[in-house]
Amino acid sequence: MHTATKSESAAGRLLIPQTMQAAVYHGKDDVRLETVPVPKIGPGELLVRIHTCGICGTDLKKVLTGSHSAPRIFGHEMAGQVAAMGAGVSDFAIGDRVMVFHHIPCGTCYYCRHKVFAQCPVYKKVGATAGFEPSGGGFAGYIRVMDWIVRKGVVRIPDQVSYEQASFIEPVNTCMKAIESLQLQPDETVLVIGQGPIGIILAALAKRTGATVVTSDLYPQRLKISESYGLQDNVNAGVADPMARVRELTDGRGADAVILATAGNSLIRPAIDAARPGGKVMLFAQTQRSEVAIDPAAVCVDEKTLLGSYSASVDLQEENVDLVFSGEIDFARLISHRFPLAQAVEALRLASRPGPDSMKVVIQPGIEWEKNS
Repeated sequence: MHTATKSESAAGRLLIPQTMQAAVYHGKDDVRLETVPVPKIGPGELLVRIHTCGICGTDLKKVLTGSHSAPRIFGHEMAGQVAAMGAGVSDFAIGDRVMVFHHIPCGTCYYCRHKVFAQCPVYKKVGATAGFEPSGGGFAGYIRVMDWIVRKGVVRIPDQVSYEQASFIEPVNTCMKAIESLQLQPDETVLVIGQGPIGIILAALAKRTGATVVTSDLYPQRLKISESYGLQDNVNAGVADPMARVRELTDGRGADAVILATAGNSLIRPAIDAARPGGKVMLFAQTQRSEVAIDPAAVCVDEKTLLGSYSASVDLQEENVDLVFSGEIDFARLISHRFPLAQAVEALRLASRPGPDSMKVVIQPGIEWEKNS
């Protein structure tokens, strides 16, 4: 049983526990459910209690590879409720429903001026944390939102929008950033390889540009979900060749753009082969450093462009939020599994070994506090 003390931040206080549960990363493939202190906040900061936090593929890769120092608390696709406010905060109120970006760049450094925001030195130093490093922290009961993020990266959720839908703001932003960089045109054909939740979001956003979109996956169950988002031109890669379908649509040229939305490096070469001469190939899921063989003549002689896109763009924040809140695309329908915080380790295990029927997996501390409210 957690011991509760009242927040001293405002009238209409919420009861703030002294401790909370969290899924704490301790190193390679080592995450443990632990009881940790609720983070303390300072002037200009917020304490947000987490309702829903999606599990992202980058979280899983950090855990499975042990790429980050420990201990940490991951989880950055977060939506919740303002529980306490530090001195000087005037734009929010206790009880506000909010989505929180886990990092916001400085906006003025060399990388920000060149619109490569994820490489900004400030980006990973300021953010949200449930303790330890500012790594998000959504796999916990509460997060501390640093003042920089309070000013630039906290979004109030309208009453008609669910926490689940709002938790997609950050991942949708990352996908929108990739689509923007491809500069798709209505007369172009796009192949999206992989129809997990991110692949479906990428394909749905590509379709919004007016381009013709072909999707492929090995699991017919995922293609069925893809179809429900208006993505009708699907290829079961286990029994048919996606490249053949693309060539059929393009008089044999190949795709104007190929998006690789699955992490298998073995698919990089086929993705490049599927692009027409002068086409573009977007690597979206290749977040682990490794060596891979490519045909250099495909880039030089065939003039194909190899692109990458990582993390969110602050420039797209307003457009992205408007899209998610509009309900034009029901992103929450991509959620296949919901776990209470007490089962966070099981949730991470399932998400790291996705099957045909598993799409977006979320951890929901809010299940408990809604039950008790």
